[in-house]
Amino acid sequence: MPFHGPELIIIVVIALLIFGPKRLPEMGSSIGKSIKEFKKGMNELTNPKEEKEETPAPNLEAIEREIAAKKAAANAREASEPEVEVGSKEKSVD
Repeated sequence: MPFHGPELIIIVVIALLIFGPKRLPEMGSSIGKSIKEFKKGMNELTNPKEEKEETPAPNLEAIEREIAAKKAAANAREASEPEVEVGSKEKSVD
């Protein structure tokens, strides 16, 4: 039942008189959102999605390599820093 030009104009004028120019855009927006949600729901019913696909297991070898690289960097940093003896500094009292 498609509406033709004059019929559509009459419907819009009647809606404008009933609801006013301020509420008409709000109503159009809410009707559009309702239609969108309805279509989405119908699409989900006709084409149900499979259960969430399982994410692939992380590549353990890559993780182990990354950990080893971080450990090597930390060891290199420790080796380059001079060793400081904890008890070697004496506090002087003035």
